[in-house]
Amino acid sequence: MRKFAEELVNERWEKSGPRWDAEVVATGAALAFNDAATTKKLHETTRTALDRMWKVQKPDGGFNWLKCDWPPMESDDHFGATLAAIAAGVAPENYAQGESAKVGLAKLKGYLAANPGPTLHHRVMVLWASTYHHAWLSDVQRAAIIDELVKLQKPDGGWCVATLGDWKRVDKTEQDLESSDGYATGFAIYVLRRAGLPADDARLTKGIAWLKKNQRESGRWFTRSLHKDSTHFLSHAGTAFAIMALAECGQLK
Repeated sequence: MRKFAEELVNERWEKSGPRWDAEVVATGAALAFNDAATTKKLHETTRTALDRMWKVQKPDGGFNWLKCDWPPMESDDHFGATLAAIAAGVAPENYAQGESAKVGLAKLKGYLAANPGPTLHHRVMVLWASTYHHAWLSDVQRAAIIDELVKLQKPDGGWCVATLGDWKRVDKTEQDLESSDGYATGFAIYVLRRAGLPADDARLTKGIAWLKKNQRESGRWFTRSLHKDSTHFLSHAGTAFAIMALAECGQLK
């Protein structure tokens, strides 16, 4: 994955440019997370991708994001804005304190204030971003989002992604609002842990138990698509969040 991202930045972008602005943000985020998890040094390719991110930022502070009606990641511009903020925050060597990043992040803060997300998923993404940019939320706002999220935990310990928004399915079937899934459970635990809940918080340990119990033989955690019942791509992100949640709670050897 790292090699593919580096080829995008150093070869294809140089020859023909990115396909979409979203590709710039997503690539910068992937490289920044990889640097933070491995060398803890900001690779020059990562810096190039992140710096390019600010060049495609819109005047209002947001980004043109993919809007394929595939929630929660590809349905509006808000996701791209929060991902850009997270990418800058996670990048090693205080990248967020550089001049171009500081200017871009100030515009992003203004965009998010002027365009509050309509769903809890949007608000949890802002909560995640605020773990890097603390002043973006007050303690009262942070506590309200945390309270809203923990109240949606299911009796079995998991969370259900369909309860984090009010998305409509294109195949006209009803959203499953009852079944816990890998995406929502991993996402909730990871962000709550980053937001300050201790790893031994009873709600988190119950969620971790759900993750340990519900990994499939394939190695993934299933999440039903919020779009339609065909290819459940959300399971890929759900599996990543499950691993991130386990790691954040010290549950990976």
